[in-house]
Order: sequence, then C-alpha cells, then structure tokens
Amino acid sequence: MAAGYAWFLVLGSVFLCNLMKILLPTISSFLSKMVQKDAEQESEMRAEIQEMKKEQSSISMMDEFARYARLERKINKTTDKLKTHVKSRTAQQAKMKWVVSIVFYILQAALMISLIWKYYSDPVTVVPSRWIAPVERLVAFPTGVAGGVGITCWLVVCNKVVTLALNAVS
Repeated sequence: MAAGYAWFLVLGSVFLCNLMKILLPTISSFLSKMVQKDAEQESEMRAEIQEMKKEQSSISMMDEFARYARLERKINKTTDKLKTHVKSRTAQQAKMKWVVSIVFYILQAALMISLIWKYYSDPVTVVPSRWIAPVERLVAFPTGVAGGVGITCWLVVCNKVVTLALNAVS
C-alpha cells in the first residue's frame, strides 16, 4: 500500500499546478518587464512627440511653413519609430508568454507522470468495494486492488475538484 499521505501529496501537487496556471499571465508579464527596458524609451518618445506637437501648435502654418513642415516630418518619424518599438515589445511579450506556458505544461506533465510512476501499483487509498461497485475496476486502475483508488483516478478527481474550487474563488 502507498504511503499514508499519497492522497495529500497528489492533492497538493494538483492544487499548486492549478494555482500556477491561474498565475501564468502575471508571471509571464513580470518576466517580460524584467527582460525589457523599452518601456522607458517609449514613454520618452511619447513625451517628445507631445512636446513637438505642442510646439507645432504654436507655429503659424502660413507664416512659417518650412519650420512647420520640418516639425511635422520629425513628428511622423518619431511616431513611426514608436510604433515599431511597441510592435517589437508586443511580439516579445507574446513570445515570453508562449515560452512560460510551454515550460509550465512540460513541468506539470513531468510531475504528474512521476506521481503516476511512483504510485502505479499501490492504491492511494482503499474504500469499501460497495461504494464504487459499478466502476470499481476503473477507479482502481492501474492497481487492480478491489476497493482501491488508483493514482490516475485520484489525479482526475483532484484536478476537477481543485479547478472548481479555484474558479469559485476567483
């Protein structure tokens, strides 16, 4: 028979995995901000554009057309540069989100496979056979112990319960 706390170990693992799944967007956003320093440069560009527009509004287009046109071109150039920076940053954030998600799901799969491997032949717990009579073999899989609750069934039940509980809370 498995260690007495196998059911708790599985439940705790499933809870932590589901909690991490909820926090994935926050984690990837945090990591993106740590990697990128472009946000400061973008805010400087925005301030520079606002300053140039303010200056342009004080210039008479009819009296100083050349100066007005130069400023207009400079505003357009800076705006295009800003758009390029924003596009690049957005693409990098999406890539970071994708990488964090892939790493998380690989680690989660490795954890679940290791739990199944460790408790493959032992039931997580044993209940009276009549409680689970119609689906006893399915619940006991892969252990084959009468009245036993196998690790795979326990993982499925824990995952569903934890998901419902966390969704109810959030």
